[in-house]
Amino acid sequence: MSSSEPILRVEGLSAAWGRETVLDHLTFEVAPGELFVLLGPNGSGKSTLLRCLAGLEFPTAGRILLEGRDLTRVPAHRRGIVLMFQDAALFPNRTVYENIAYAPLLQRRPRAEVEEEVRRQVELVGLAGLEDRAPDHLSGGERQRVALARTLAARPRMVLLDEPFAAIDPEAKAELRADFRRALRSAGASAIHVTHDRPEGLFLGDRVGLLFDGRLERVGPPREVFADPGSDRAARFLGYNILPGRDGPVAVDPRDLHVSTEGDGPELRVVAAGTTGGERLVIYRSNDGDRFESRGPEDGSLPSPGQRVRVAWTRSVPLATRPPGTAKDAKSRGGLDRP
Repeated sequence: MSSSEPILRVEGLSAAWGRETVLDHLTFEVAPGELFVLLGPNGSGKSTLLRCLAGLEFPTAGRILLEGRDLTRVPAHRRGIVLMFQDAALFPNRTVYENIAYAPLLQRRPRAEVEEEVRRQVELVGLAGLEDRAPDHLSGGERQRVALARTLAARPRMVLLDEPFAAIDPEAKAELRADFRRALRSAGASAIHVTHDRPEGLFLGDRVGLLFDGRLERVGPPREVFADPGSDRAARFLGYNILPGRDGPVAVDPRDLHVSTEGDGPELRVVAAGTTGGERLVIYRSNDGDRFESRGPEDGSLPSPGQRVRVAWTRSVPLATRPPGTAKDAKSRGGLDRP
């Protein structure tokens, strides 16, 4: 397989729980060495997709091809795909070293190669000095580092990450995200990471896909997806306000929304107003109960709860009509723009 060909190709994948459709004809590709992030709300089908890719569940339609080989009905242990869950699921009676060495030993690699593999993974994920620790003597972040090292030590062809930072303290998340991305890069691993955390997905992904109700709605580099969400539900999920524009609804970043001094914008009721450490946050409701928010520098007076104000915005993104489930795909890569 040439480096320009995808390592993973998913074609028309569908899955169901009884009569309920969970995945609806998903089609996408992952390039070699790419970190592809699937963003979507809880219940959108993200975890089901990972389980189908890992072979823990079988789809009702479609194909899964890894390096050109059809894995759709291949048992999980023969796929070369490793799924890492929210829970690190370490072996409780084994040390950090023994957890990481487990897969290489199972693969009957020479002892010297196993030791070198463990050393490399320990350095890669920042666990030096903890090799003899038991899992119950590690923090949540350290356990996830061990889980990643154990995963990479198995040399999988594809790594699947199911919200690995969901149970991690907020203070540790930022560094852990960066270290995971660096480790995957250094290992040259191809990975799919699923999360409902918008800043996390936009920070980590080479490309991101927005998944709603089992349908892949938008795919592209984070910068492009954020700049052009495409639909109102995608825009709302990405943190935009949806407001009436001259030619139809528009998406407005909370940082671009402000109280209008001209008095000609939509009228909203202030629900709450305050500061969040260097930033002011105002939450509004419309007469229909829709929620809006504005964010800006922590200066000037704040409106009072219950006060009715008119708002305006400095810029907006048109929401083009796009058939549900249609993914506007971009294969180029991008970085974090404006989470």
